[in-house]
Amino acid sequence: MSKNKNNKPVWTSRINQKNTSTFQKLGSSLNIDKRLFREDILASIAHVEMLEKQKIISLSVKNKIIWGLKKILNEIVKKKFIFDLKNEDIHMSIEKRLFEILGDDAGFIHTARSRNDQVLADLKIWLKNSTYDIIGELNKTMKIFLKSAEKNVDTIMPGFTHLKNAQPISFAHYLTAYIEMFLRDKKRFQNNLENLNENPLGSAALSGTSFNIDRFYTTKKLNFKKPTGNSIDTVADRDFVCDFLYSVSLCSIHISRFSEEFIIWNSDVFNLINLNDKIVTGSSIMPQKKNPDPLEYLRGKSGTVLGNLISMITILKGLPLSYFKDLQDDKELVFSSFDHIKNCLRILREVLSNFTPNKKRMLELSKIGHTTSTDLADFIVRDLNYPFRKAYSITAKIVNLAEKKDKTITELSLDEIRSIDKKIGSDVLKVINIKNSVNSKKSYGGTSFDNIKKMIKKYKKEIND
Repeated sequence: MSKNKNNKPVWTSRINQKNTSTFQKLGSSLNIDKRLFREDILASIAHVEMLEKQKIISLSVKNKIIWGLKKILNEIVKKKFIFDLKNEDIHMSIEKRLFEILGDDAGFIHTARSRNDQVLADLKIWLKNSTYDIIGELNKTMKIFLKSAEKNVDTIMPGFTHLKNAQPISFAHYLTAYIEMFLRDKKRFQNNLENLNENPLGSAALSGTSFNIDRFYTTKKLNFKKPTGNSIDTVADRDFVCDFLYSVSLCSIHISRFSEEFIIWNSDVFNLINLNDKIVTGSSIMPQKKNPDPLEYLRGKSGTVLGNLISMITILKGLPLSYFKDLQDDKELVFSSFDHIKNCLRILREVLSNFTPNKKRMLELSKIGHTTSTDLADFIVRDLNYPFRKAYSITAKIVNLAEKKDKTITELSLDEIRSIDKKIGSDVLKVINIKNSVNSKKSYGGTSFDNIKKMIKKYKKEIND
């Protein structure tokens, strides 16, 4: 049997002249998509098994092809496979090597399929596995947040709006706010698994195939839920790519927001947290500096990930049906975002394992800015049965009085408070106490210590689901 020893693309029987070297480099995606080699071989094995089952190829040809594909897989894993850019992509590279091993029988592998549906099958399989990988990284990250939260239930800090002191909260309540964000991220990735769980194999170039294939067979073999329903849409669809990039982008934004806060809190002005020397860097000129570079890295990488999402959406917005070369960029964008988010989640865990809250400073700062003013207004409503807006106005006058006396409202005496309204009860001093303020927020989702303890138990169950 003759071997295919040439190094030419399969379409040279139609296109007579060799592509320019510039175009060869431009058209090659091998350096990007070679990481799909496992998925490509897996999908190809399922495809030829289906072809033999349907009597489209013989049993002996099927067995030869599967043997050859497994041999190639072993070569790639052991780094004995030669990746030649002239073969354009991982799919043609594997097929070219299969010809070298089997000769003409290798040509049966591409019966009843196109690279259009082949590429999509590979990418969807890779995305499913990678999505599970990200979900695992999210679970690990949330557990670190919970570990820190459990240690800081009774640590009181100022909660901010507009970066101004607003109300006192538990530091654990702040930390678990990010668990809520990451749980939503996890849910988005889980939803993506459902949306991309349709098998594209059998759609071929765009119209399907005249061969009597069994798409349900390959669907089951490759652990998809069902085959795609329209062959034109199948090869044009990159919604599942956008879903993935969007989910990564939102997760990256959550990481970036946390990083921004910790950068601010680590500053000498705020001094709310201290970073271990393991996660800071120095200055080339200022000997005293300890810079939060890992946090700045995390904040910066969100821009790259967001850019990948915008790039994919922009590529799609002007494309008619069905396949165009523009779509080839999807893999580079997906791989880039996956690598970044996985790395960022790992770095985030390093940060969370190497910081300490400055509890004394947190408590001191929570007393600045009249942070229990809302508690005072609420007390007046309950104690005097005033409408809230009237209580708000009285509280504002008390705040003004405190500022005139260069005090916080917690430092005012009962007589000073009653100078604004004589009817205010003596229990007001307990109400505006910082710790009492935190513990009074018992509404579901509020910052009271008991609430937080209950939520931590709830999060532990949800993270493991």
